[in-house]
Amino acid sequence: MLCPRFSAVAAAAAIALGLMPPAFGQTLRIAMTASDTPTTTGIPNNGGEGYRFCGFPAFDGLIDWDFTHPQQIAGITPGLASEWKIDEADHKRWIFTIRDNVKFHDGSDVTVDAITWNLQRIYDDKSPQFDAAASAIVRSFVNMVDRWEKIDDRHLAIYTKSPFSFFPQMIPTLLIVSPTQWEKSGRNWAEFGKHPAGTGPFKITKVVPGQLVEMSRNENYWDENRIPKLAKLVLIPMPEATTRLAALRSGQVDWIEVPPPDAIPSLKAAGFQISLWPYPHVWPYIFNVTEGSVFHDKRLRQALNYAIDRDAVVNFLNGSAKPAVGVYPPDNPYFGKPEQHYGYDPEKAKALLKEAGYGPDHPVKAKVMISTSGSGQMMPLPMNEIIQQTVKPIGFDLEFAVVDWGTMLVVKRTAPTAPMAQGADALNNSLGFADPASMFRYFSTTSFSPNGINWGHYSEPQVQDLLTRAQESFDIEQQAELLAKAHAIVVDDAAWTFIVHDLNPRAMSAKVKGFQPAQSWYQDFTKVTVE
Repeated sequence: MLCPRFSAVAAAAAIALGLMPPAFGQTLRIAMTASDTPTTTGIPNNGGEGYRFCGFPAFDGLIDWDFTHPQQIAGITPGLASEWKIDEADHKRWIFTIRDNVKFHDGSDVTVDAITWNLQRIYDDKSPQFDAAASAIVRSFVNMVDRWEKIDDRHLAIYTKSPFSFFPQMIPTLLIVSPTQWEKSGRNWAEFGKHPAGTGPFKITKVVPGQLVEMSRNENYWDENRIPKLAKLVLIPMPEATTRLAALRSGQVDWIEVPPPDAIPSLKAAGFQISLWPYPHVWPYIFNVTEGSVFHDKRLRQALNYAIDRDAVVNFLNGSAKPAVGVYPPDNPYFGKPEQHYGYDPEKAKALLKEAGYGPDHPVKAKVMISTSGSGQMMPLPMNEIIQQTVKPIGFDLEFAVVDWGTMLVVKRTAPTAPMAQGADALNNSLGFADPASMFRYFSTTSFSPNGINWGHYSEPQVQDLLTRAQESFDIEQQAELLAKAHAIVVDDAAWTFIVHDLNPRAMSAKVKGFQPAQSWYQDFTKVTVE
């Protein structure tokens, strides 16, 4: 039986001692799955959940995510840049027009100079404001930036290292903060995080590390349609699902991420709301395919894909996920036409193992790094136990290296041979596919960790060629055709074990109104009210 490293002691004590924030009118209190408060310096840690709660609500990028079309995967919309375009004479040059009359929360102006200052924070390690932690997070997604230049007081050019048509879908990760506030904070990012200033619809007004982050409505937000209805938003880390459940039932919070699956029926019966909505998510085992790893052998990768009973995992989750047979679900235009159609097929798995010299009497011994909780991880400990028990009779002896979510995220950005990886043959790390560049991030040789998040150092020449051609194409139909071909090869090659797609479960009080889930890792809290 697996034992989480993080307990509910701190959160339970806070509830018992009355340290949790009181219920005010128009205050929304959310219990996150994170084990700590995400950083509040504008580039949050804690993965997608960090950006969901301490990123996009309080900060904007040049381009933002569009949450207004819930029936489709969220696209992009103008942010601090009112428009952008590719330079037709140079497909490595993107031109951004910066909005007029936008102010940071500290009252200073958003200017082209402020934007270039933020680019230096991430990409110029010689600049005074260089932030190594933030740089590692952003560059793991946006590693193709080459340089930038101020054109005039309203226009900025950003150059990529090669033509990269997906760049607009990647730049939202780079959120913009106030240079003036950083100066007031003694040129210190830790101090800045105590009193940060962005431009978002919420302002971060209180940070108690490890306990809560409080935000207030930005009455002067530049997009009048997204001025929040809430007066306050309070975010509380609670990594244990049972603790989140108790906090919701007792009224200590109004909303919890990832309720325990077996509690969903009783929550519904008690009048709580359950939100389930698809979003671009996959919960895989990311294989280390380097020489020396057992999963360097394609037959073993395919065998594990046939050895896992995905329906058993979905049943445990009470229908709050669906089986995955690729990075994308089959109805996605990028899915393609793979020849391998993974499902629970023990005999096929055994045949592949036998061909590779393994079987129940001589099992494949592999170490998988898993987390105790985390963004998009759902219920990682019991889910992995189900997998471990299911595949053992077939011929896989899985050992788990259990770490906290923050460690997992750092490991993902390091080489698979790095000491932090603890000799893992795979990482169980949830990932998204919100934009066409997802395949580039996960399977391109130019995204090998630590330069990107192709952690397993997967490399296949045909896939690389297709991805390069897709990123250089500005024809959307051609992009889709090339990405679908690349994805089909990745599936057949079993670059990962594809297990489930999450349906983004969250539970909330009946008092919470106006929430419309987006097909995104991030959400819009500006329309939410609490009665």
